[in-house]
Amino acid sequence: MIDIRPVANIIGWLLMTLGVIMVVPLVVDLANSSDDWQVFLLSSFVTVMSGGLLVMATRNSVGQGLTLRQSFLMTTMTWTVLPFFGAIPLEMGLEHVNWTDAVFESMSGMTTTGSTVLEGLDALPPGMLLWRSILQWLGGLGIVIVALIFLPVMKVGGMQHFRSEGFDTMGKVLPRAADISWMLLQIYAGLTILCAVAYMIVGMNAFDAINHALTTLSTGGFSTRDASFGAYGAGSHWVGTFFMWMAGLPFIRYVQLVNGSVKPLFQDIQVRAYFRWTIYAVGLVVIYREMTSDEPLEAVIREASFNVISLFSGTGYGSAEISAWGDFPLLVFIVAGFIGACTASTGCSLKVFRFLVLFEAIKAQLRQLVSPNRVIQLHLDGRRLDDDVIASVVVMFTAFVLGFGVLTILLSLTGLEMRTAFTAAWTAICNIGPAFGAEVGPTGAMNMFPGEAKWLMIFAMLLGRLEMIAVLVILLPRFWRG
Repeated sequence: MIDIRPVANIIGWLLMTLGVIMVVPLVVDLANSSDDWQVFLLSSFVTVMSGGLLVMATRNSVGQGLTLRQSFLMTTMTWTVLPFFGAIPLEMGLEHVNWTDAVFESMSGMTTTGSTVLEGLDALPPGMLLWRSILQWLGGLGIVIVALIFLPVMKVGGMQHFRSEGFDTMGKVLPRAADISWMLLQIYAGLTILCAVAYMIVGMNAFDAINHALTTLSTGGFSTRDASFGAYGAGSHWVGTFFMWMAGLPFIRYVQLVNGSVKPLFQDIQVRAYFRWTIYAVGLVVIYREMTSDEPLEAVIREASFNVISLFSGTGYGSAEISAWGDFPLLVFIVAGFIGACTASTGCSLKVFRFLVLFEAIKAQLRQLVSPNRVIQLHLDGRRLDDDVIASVVVMFTAFVLGFGVLTILLSLTGLEMRTAFTAAWTAICNIGPAFGAEVGPTGAMNMFPGEAKWLMIFAMLLGRLEMIAVLVILLPRFWRG
């Protein structure tokens, strides 16, 4: 039987940290004379006390390290427990928000999905807006740490390919993980500050700039305005485009860059492919828009770049009503959302690396058909692709496609029309943000969705963010038997 005490101990510490962070929106509400500071005070107390009791109850497990099964459990439980506690201020502080909506909003935040059930964002208390942004920022940082430290060891989705570049941090080597996490936090925070400053330079007020910087670097997509980036000028669009693209790059390259190694960033096959594919997608949309609209070329290029990279990175910001551009651009956006950004980034979906592996496997299979007796060894970026990496990627693709199909059917059974069900499944499992259809509100809010649909999307957001297999494996009875 699996020993859950080390997992519970880590989650307890994380809960206490989350509770302490609730003080930040508390102070903001106090400074703005908003009564919601009391909500954050009570929420912080409940969260810190819950975490503290959990830590005390499991203190005898400290120093044992984590086994492989405990790592799977810890990863899933972190993104399950923290969103529930993150939902407490939302449910208590917003009169029109029930528990289902609060959990939906919190899970969307922690998984950096960006889907929302809230309307009237412009009128929400500043503390609530900041809390949504903080949830996304924490989720973005968390997934980078998990991707670099845990997923390679857990061999999820082919991530073992990066084990030599990552860090063997399980068990007795765990202190090394703390050093890596601290370095990632510094880089992540530094980029966030740069982004906030850039937003302020181009005209955003300080509060909006900070919030959008938090949700840009996390590729989350929560905004302080119902109109999202449609409420801001061209300068903000270009700044957002640049930093969203930056957030989609592997953070291991930033670590290497800070340590004085520049070449890995420019030599990374993922980075090169990500750059090419975003350019291709932007080019296709620009050409189509030039043929079908009368907008100035600068506006066409700017809006195409912003919205394509927003969906490629999984951020989900919008600067225009893209569903009105026509079916072809919408198809490009959906494909971009399915591909996603690079591994070990804050981006989401299947990721560029897995598509590169899949393409290599397809090419090898075609060559094998022509020359059946030929022994073909797959390589990517000069490194050998082991059979277990290829198998993991194929399993990931299979699970993802099946999960998307099943989710679409289940959402349609809740009463959503097929277009809405399809895009809601896409946005949830790919952690994108927007959906399109009759049940989606004019601001993009999904508050009119049935409760059953919202809980299905909550589970799908968790699946998509944690690479599917990492969640599904703990549902197997054998996982618990050992």
